[in-house]
Amino acid sequence: MLNGLFVEQRRARRWGIFFKVLTFAYLFALLAVFFMGRNITDDITGENVEHTAVIEVMGPISAEEEANADSLVWSLREAFEADNSKAVILRINSPGGSPVQAGYVYDEVKRLRALYPEKPLYAVIMDIGASGAYYIAAAADEIYADKASLVGSIGVISGGFGFVDLMDKVGVERRAMTAGDNKGFLDPFSPMKESDKVFWQSVLDTTHQQFIDQVKKGRGDKLKEDPKLFSGLVWTGEQALEKGLVDGLGSTSYVAREVVGVEKIVNYSPKVSRLEEMIDRLGVSFGKTVATSLGLSNGLSIR
Repeated sequence: MLNGLFVEQRRARRWGIFFKVLTFAYLFALLAVFFMGRNITDDITGENVEHTAVIEVMGPISAEEEANADSLVWSLREAFEADNSKAVILRINSPGGSPVQAGYVYDEVKRLRALYPEKPLYAVIMDIGASGAYYIAAAADEIYADKASLVGSIGVISGGFGFVDLMDKVGVERRAMTAGDNKGFLDPFSPMKESDKVFWQSVLDTTHQQFIDQVKKGRGDKLKEDPKLFSGLVWTGEQALEKGLVDGLGSTSYVAREVVGVEKIVNYSPKVSRLEEMIDRLGVSFGKTVATSLGLSNGLSIR
């Protein structure tokens, strides 16, 4: 029994030494990165020569996501104000999102185009440019996509669940007090009233019409007459070209080379500084090392 106790003590000491060494190594690496990072700048390489500016619209469009209006507007202003940028490309790969955020970007594109009439803006849709992402693209002078890109989804959706029957089955009573006749409308734990449904549908219809108006304003006579165009359906890039939703098929490099005539591309998208990126990577590596040492890593992950 004593022998087993000594073995456990030695094992605990070894683990203690291991974690101390690991911690000191981690802190030393952070200090090294900090001092190296003092000389790291985030200058946009190549901005002093003639180039095509590119801004990426990636992922959901939301105030909390990478593709938020504040970041995109800042990047757009930088790209348009740059003396050596000859055109701006919005490289889009997004399923859409907030109509408010998309509207902010749309309006800023129109404002900047009026200020810099000699500097065109193109949208290039990669895998998908749908809903709010297409809202933004509609502000461009021309839109390009791959033949297999997904384009469109000009519609508005609001989803949720109702739990009234479930609550009845499990014997749960809903207690909600409001001041205002409609303050609790769309409450998922209360029965939906027909008046609430009618009102909310009017909100969706109004938002949808705003979307349609902006697309028509941006695309003009390029749009073909099709009753399904604004129904929320999505099309391939090839089909979208036939319907006037895009102007051509091509990639970002194709547009820069063949349309703009300036092959050099400079990315104006907001990025995490290299110092922050290195620190993040160190943090992830440290966490993985600890998890592996403790036997907590089994190759499974939740995404």
